[in-house]
Amino acid sequence: MGLGKFRAGLLAGSTVMAFSLPAMAGSITGTIVDPGTGKPLAATTITIPGTGYSTASGEDGTFTLANIPEGSYTVTASRAGLHTNSTRVTVPRDGAVTVSFEAYTAALEEIIVAANRYQASSLQMNASNTVDVMSAADLEHTAVHNVAEALGLLPGVNVMNTGQSFVGGIDGASRGEGMFTSIRGLNGEYNVNLINGVNVAQGMPYSREVQLSLLPPSGLNTIVVNKTSKADMDGDAIGGTVDFRTPTAFDYNQPLMFSFTASGRLETRAEDYNKSSLGYGLAGEAAGKFGRDNQFGVYVSAYYDIRHYANSEMGAVMESTCCDNAWAFAVANADGSNPSNLDPSKNLETTGFNAGVSSGYTERYGGNVSLDWRPDDTTSAFFRLGYAVAQTEQNSTLSQLVGMNVTYDQIGSTGLYHPNIQYLSTRLWYETNPEYSDLATAQLGGEKKWGNWTFSPSVFLSWGDNDRPNHIEISTRSTQNDGNGFAYGNNVLATYVNDLPYPLVGSQIISQLGNVASLPARDRGELTEQYSGQVRGGAKLDTRYDVDAGPLEYIKFGVKYQDSERQVTNRDWYNGNFTDGRTFGSLGIINGNYSAVYPGVYNWPVPVIDQAALFRLYNTYSSPGNLDSCSSLYVNNWNCNTQKGTEAVTAAYVMANLKFNDLEVIPGFRFEHTAIHNTFWVTPHDADGNELAGHWGYNGTHYNEPLPSIFANYRPDDNSVYRAAIWTSYTRPPFVQLGGGSQTSISNGVTTITEGNPNLKAITAVNYDVSGQWDSGHGGTLVVAGYAKQLSNYIYDNGSTYSNPAVTNSNSVIFHHPTNGGDGQVYGVELSARQKFQDMPAPFDGFGIGANLTRQWTSVDTKAAGLDPNERIQNAPEWMANIEAFYEKDGFTLDLIYHYTGAYVAQYDYLGLGSSWDDLWVRSSQRVDLHAGYDFGYGVRADLSVANLFDDVSYWSHIGKQSLAISDVVETGRTILVSMKYSY
Repeated sequence: MGLGKFRAGLLAGSTVMAFSLPAMAGSITGTIVDPGTGKPLAATTITIPGTGYSTASGEDGTFTLANIPEGSYTVTASRAGLHTNSTRVTVPRDGAVTVSFEAYTAALEEIIVAANRYQASSLQMNASNTVDVMSAADLEHTAVHNVAEALGLLPGVNVMNTGQSFVGGIDGASRGEGMFTSIRGLNGEYNVNLINGVNVAQGMPYSREVQLSLLPPSGLNTIVVNKTSKADMDGDAIGGTVDFRTPTAFDYNQPLMFSFTASGRLETRAEDYNKSSLGYGLAGEAAGKFGRDNQFGVYVSAYYDIRHYANSEMGAVMESTCCDNAWAFAVANADGSNPSNLDPSKNLETTGFNAGVSSGYTERYGGNVSLDWRPDDTTSAFFRLGYAVAQTEQNSTLSQLVGMNVTYDQIGSTGLYHPNIQYLSTRLWYETNPEYSDLATAQLGGEKKWGNWTFSPSVFLSWGDNDRPNHIEISTRSTQNDGNGFAYGNNVLATYVNDLPYPLVGSQIISQLGNVASLPARDRGELTEQYSGQVRGGAKLDTRYDVDAGPLEYIKFGVKYQDSERQVTNRDWYNGNFTDGRTFGSLGIINGNYSAVYPGVYNWPVPVIDQAALFRLYNTYSSPGNLDSCSSLYVNNWNCNTQKGTEAVTAAYVMANLKFNDLEVIPGFRFEHTAIHNTFWVTPHDADGNELAGHWGYNGTHYNEPLPSIFANYRPDDNSVYRAAIWTSYTRPPFVQLGGGSQTSISNGVTTITEGNPNLKAITAVNYDVSGQWDSGHGGTLVVAGYAKQLSNYIYDNGSTYSNPAVTNSNSVIFHHPTNGGDGQVYGVELSARQKFQDMPAPFDGFGIGANLTRQWTSVDTKAAGLDPNERIQNAPEWMANIEAFYEKDGFTLDLIYHYTGAYVAQYDYLGLGSSWDDLWVRSSQRVDLHAGYDFGYGVRADLSVANLFDDVSYWSHIGKQSLAISDVVETGRTILVSMKYSY
């Protein structure tokens, strides 16, 4: 889609919204008082959730919301230190309706749901630990694909659009959406993810991360990110705890509510390829209360959406490792090594790269159910059920240019050399990356108060899968010059335009890149099936006794038990190669072409592969004997990449709450015991090196973690709070590192065993946090936080490969296994501010600005041989920022948001050279998003969002901090989303 059409469409949409204002309007007036004293309360925020209507009560407690279109609305009053109150009103066509609120003090430890930003700020102020809260309105005002991207709006949160799963690197990034998050410098597996307080299943194959991209923003009411953990929270959260909360019927003031949302989306990069670029979504929710005194509540929601995409990619990092190894030093010693006086990261050059298109779709559906029973103020019971599914089809067509037979020629008489790329091989590689992910949670619980006692029991269950069910690939390449391709004989492959490599080749090679149908058919197809899933469940009981004697307000204690099972399998079938001289075009799998593989940069055409035809071709030659996972014998091939395991965690805690006037102190102690049992396949060899039939092996690991903590909160008034905390936490190692498969070989009487390490230690941390939060009472909030983490036994994410592998000897047995790293540190400062200029004269009182800024420093000793003892921690940028300008008035909202994420290390020692200079970095990125919305009254609201307004590159990784010579780049264009919502 051209920029001119985009601007015209945006202008037209804005014009429609601007001139569709209802002509008749009324107003809402009222007073808010403290029922304990009867005195009016000033500086209380009055809003209509989901709209831009907002005001604040004056010194006499009165307020007015003017120019409200005729219709029914929920009006909400929120203020720091008070419960958020709501009431339903009907605004007449021309006149005023009067409401009154009584403000009751909120329990400070209680975090409930937040309908809008002002309630979110109030909940954040009331919390007894450091939290960030994202409200339902925040989610509606963002141009994001999923909740992972929404979390990126909060301070201290980095969003990654790829990982090290079945689909990682540029393959994951080319989908063009955020997948994982890191919090305060710690990777996703250092975080706990909850849905309505339930630990969600970790379906990822090689880590404890949760792929958050399968959750859409719809259907969620509030997201709470806990930056600190009290004793009554799970202890395995060094980074943070993210709780995704869904509504209940009791979150709505009216006895009956329902809403329906329809949306449409456009992906502009797919337009550039003339591929399917449209998507749509449907979502509905309903809530009702019934029975005597409305003691029963039912809430249900459901959603469906689909997005089609076609994104551009360039992969030089992708070609730099096995099996093309397409890189060299631009100036080298005779053996190709880097001269000692040159920085190797600045001396790199690529000898091969690919340009490609990644197209497909992601289809998501799911829903939530909440059943509640509240017969009186002392008794409640509930049932929660949530289910989410994401199915992705991804087809990547990669046009490759790879240097062959690279030798080194002397540069004059200097004693230095440069590479000689003797041949260039033109190739096409097609692969699919299908994915099926699901995540479900169920919880049954309640609360009963007897005098000073409060008992809160619950049982829960969660299951999740992350499967790559039928990855298929096929390739072809030029075969002249003994399979090496075209004669070349130059010392560089490419020049750089806007930091992208462009090949220095003649028209003959470019022509061949665009005519792969004439190349000889090579392989008959390769199929990979990969499955990963976990089921976890358990029960917990929290007990509280209100003492109210002297400074001791209450004591709280509880127990929790959860058990889980998981299994990972990975199997591969290879059909071998064609040998009869047929061409790639004769296979019957080409169905048209892309006129440019990367429009505007690499403009030669590539074919569109018919996936169904490719599967027919593959099935023609497939047989069970083609199983080729990792061994020679069939039984070993079938089982060698299978791992199963169980993990049981038993926890108990006790904590107290003490009040000394305005000072609150919360000491606590938690203890967690973990028992892990792994099952894996052992592949042995005899003394002559012959593979033998394998068998299942077993190992076990136990962890006992005492976790003391102390929190202090000082509240000198209702509009400020100062917090300090010292708390301890830990993270258990990934399952694959503890119980990965075992390979055994014997040579010259020495046995070598390569396997996981059940003796890995848990990663532990002592955490420090200080913060202050202020509410001006005139539309302004400010939060300043500082944090520090002292880590021990660090383990980095290395996918399916063992982290920090080490060799140990025991008599005549040599063990290769993963080991713990050393100590690490994280230090950071977060600043978050927001100001609505509500005291300015109309219409300027609708304007406002907001920003959050994070600056953090990280350092870790991985203890990997050759690596810098002060490496940066993975996925931890030093700088992150969000800056927002907004307008909220008379039902109209406008948000313009700038996002910035600094550079960070994604993978250590990418080239496997035993050094740090070749770390894989993700380049700093920026993006501007736009949102506009209007509430038409009568429950009707329209929204327009544009993500990546200025078409910035979405992903750019590169080898070496100071070099862009070997990069992977993804360009995804803009996403335009239009939605219409009706609420009653």
